[in-house]
Amino acid sequence: MRAHFLGAVIASVAAFASPVLADAPKPRDVIVHYADLAEVMYGTSAATAKDMQKAIDAFLAAPSADSLGKARDAWKAARVYYQQTEAFRFGNKIVDEWEGNVNAWPLDEGLIDYVDKKSYGEKSDENPLYTANVIASKSIRIGKKTVDVTKITPKLLHELNSAGGVEANVGSGWHAIEFLLWGQNLHNATPSQGQRPYTDYDLKNCTNGNCDRRGEYLKVATQTLVADLDEMTGLWGAKGKARAALIKKNDKAGLATIFTGLGSLSYGELAGERMKLGLILHDPEEAHDCFSNNTQNAHYYDEVGIRDVYYGTFVKPDGSKVTGPSVADLIRAVDPKIADEIDAKSDAALAALKALKDVADSGEITYDNMLEEGNTKGAKLIQDGVDALVAQAHAIERGVAALKLQIKMEGSKSLDDPKTVKKK
Repeated sequence: MRAHFLGAVIASVAAFASPVLADAPKPRDVIVHYADLAEVMYGTSAATAKDMQKAIDAFLAAPSADSLGKARDAWKAARVYYQQTEAFRFGNKIVDEWEGNVNAWPLDEGLIDYVDKKSYGEKSDENPLYTANVIASKSIRIGKKTVDVTKITPKLLHELNSAGGVEANVGSGWHAIEFLLWGQNLHNATPSQGQRPYTDYDLKNCTNGNCDRRGEYLKVATQTLVADLDEMTGLWGAKGKARAALIKKNDKAGLATIFTGLGSLSYGELAGERMKLGLILHDPEEAHDCFSNNTQNAHYYDEVGIRDVYYGTFVKPDGSKVTGPSVADLIRAVDPKIADEIDAKSDAALAALKALKDVADSGEITYDNMLEEGNTKGAKLIQDGVDALVAQAHAIERGVAALKLQIKMEGSKSLDDPKTVKKK
């Protein structure tokens, strides 16, 4: 998980003034609907993660190429709905403190399981746990402490996150499960994704050792993710702490929370850390869903989530819609011209990421190949997405100013000072 808070993007320091037009929603109603939307969207993420859990349990009960494929498909399907919830990050402290257990990235996979040492290496000066391999171990050392890992539990997996103060130590969440399902992506196969064999979980025909432990780790990691998503759903419920923390803010601060999440995800996190950084470094390991090579979908559904929150509308898996008063309505009531601009920039961002997604999904150019030096078409697709996301963020800023709010968006060295980004 990356977080670079580099400088402030200040909209307006003028005092907040609620829109006075008769057809404008009340700011308080917009804030309450935002909380309702969070509860529904996290609940949907939890529900689809439970569908994934069923597929993973079926795979572990009867390992085969087919059951592994179904588990992978279920991970991708559930990922769609988690990515949309990322628009609730950055503005809500409770979400930010929780997120590291669920979507921390990038991760040093050697902490969890075996790796190809030729490509991965055997040690890291920055991370003593670089090849700790919990699955093959009875204990590991974290600093001066010896930790018993004979029993894999949710508590242990959470303790592994940022162990030793290293953010790349990740024991739980989407990407730990992704690695366990796909294995390392060595970027040398077609399609370019991890090539883990199902026999890594076959107790009767085990490959690469520790198949029982690997299966237990996958099972517990999936249970832990489902529990974490259920927890966040509850935190946005009627008596949840995340809802209460938002609702107790005044209108000005509540709306600023919403816009901080939208602007930060669009600018610093997605355009910067997840897209532009990889383009600068030409590093396929900078692909967000690198093991499954599903990054194009992760980016696309982040943008869908930005639009969900901005427009106050969410489409459930069954096609039904949740709608309500939104910050888009507030901006349109105050300044229709700026509202039109945000609509246009948001549509352009969605289209740019859809173009990237379509090319990667077709297999013409996988996302990790797009990041390679000299891949002109791939680089343009990513850069077009970056440019559109930055333009969307700046348009949102103007909407914030129209509402006379003040926010601080997350920045990124990749966008703010690219010359300081060092190649590995």
